[in-house]
Amino acid sequence: MVETVAVLDVGKSNVKLSLVDPARRVVIMSDTTPNRTATDGPYPHFDVDRIWSWLMGGLGAWSATRRIDTIVTTTHGACFVAVADGKAALPVLDYEFAGPQSVSGEYDALRGGFAETLSPALPNGLNAGRQLFWLGRSLPDAWSRVRSILPYPQYWAMRLSGAEVAEVTSLGSHTDLWNPRARTFSRLAESRGWAAMFPPVVPPWQSVGSVLPAVAREAGLPADCQVVAGIHDSNAALLPHLLDRPLPFTVLSTGTWMITFSLGGSLDRLDAQRDCLANVDAFGRPVPSAMCMAGREFEILTEGISVTPTLTDVRDVVATKVMALPSFVAGSGPYGRRRGTWSTEPNSLSAGSRMAAASLYAALVADTSLQLTGAAGPILVEGPFARNEVFLRALAQLAGRSVFGRTDAAGTTIGAALLSLGERAAAPVEGEAVAPLEVDLAAYAAEWRRRADGD
Repeated sequence: MVETVAVLDVGKSNVKLSLVDPARRVVIMSDTTPNRTATDGPYPHFDVDRIWSWLMGGLGAWSATRRIDTIVTTTHGACFVAVADGKAALPVLDYEFAGPQSVSGEYDALRGGFAETLSPALPNGLNAGRQLFWLGRSLPDAWSRVRSILPYPQYWAMRLSGAEVAEVTSLGSHTDLWNPRARTFSRLAESRGWAAMFPPVVPPWQSVGSVLPAVAREAGLPADCQVVAGIHDSNAALLPHLLDRPLPFTVLSTGTWMITFSLGGSLDRLDAQRDCLANVDAFGRPVPSAMCMAGREFEILTEGISVTPTLTDVRDVVATKVMALPSFVAGSGPYGRRRGTWSTEPNSLSAGSRMAAASLYAALVADTSLQLTGAAGPILVEGPFARNEVFLRALAQLAGRSVFGRTDAAGTTIGAALLSLGERAAAPVEGEAVAPLEVDLAAYAAEWRRRADGD
């Protein structure tokens, strides 16, 4: 049995290193450092050498008092590394850099249809294929020396172990490189020669070997410390649920973004023009998904207000049909082509009414995403919205299904650590479903949808 697992979680804003007891799903300790984008070199890129030095220091400090049996890596998506001779051959491009947009005219004619890849056209470098195409066009001499392409979690696994592998959760995250239904590389990846540059595709929980001797010495690790292939961060957060419960069910992962993962949902309703896509789970299965910046919109709608709306606030908002109408972040979510408006002057509302209206707005957008992804079964809400009672109870009424606010969910770190256990799982811990809101939302929701859909 694995005793202690170190999880390296490279997020877009911060990097976290945690020690975890995966059998009990407990984080023993953790540390973080900012993930700064470097601006030297040919384009903005992630400072992977600074992250590496920080990682070695953290592992060294902890291994002085504990045995670390396994290391698992998980990272944000939209990031791939061009490799030659066991090192990054090019700086690791920051996907927010707009440079790849310059080749969109040519690239979009090649990228393939949504029906094949279930990957919508996204800006900047959010489609990994666009990154690769731009690198080849912009730096042809440097690109000619590239020998392999690694997803970002597997780049860190390579630095730790020397082994080069790939895995499907990173390949299948709006990259244009993967055909989720066929579970193969896309026609674009094959035709551009990129598919042949990827190393073997393995399950994310597969051990790729022990840490390199130099790594063991520098970080004080046992020579037999294993390195696991690793996983895309959103899919790491999904893994505990996949191991704990049968399909179908839905996970709403909330924060700045609200990502709808409809496990066992329908791929047939996905609309590329409404921020729908398919992710690929740890078992290689396509997961109907939708994206929107609901957290950012909530901040815009509430303007820093922090109060808990009462049931009276909700009743007043519904009775007077005070509505926030989408969308308050241009280009985001199922209504991203609309410009957000209020039905009344928001500054005239009480703090409680404004919070109630914003919470109902988020629930209605979430319900739309559920419909677009063919969601079924219970709904598990993680992140900040799991603490918003009006949101949870309104969603339970709108969707007509059980809704659970998972404020105790350990998320990405625990999910990644569970890879060390293979496909085994601990017993699930389930709370009680929230009660549907005690206010009839039928007429309010119908009016909101009519206006949001532009009728």
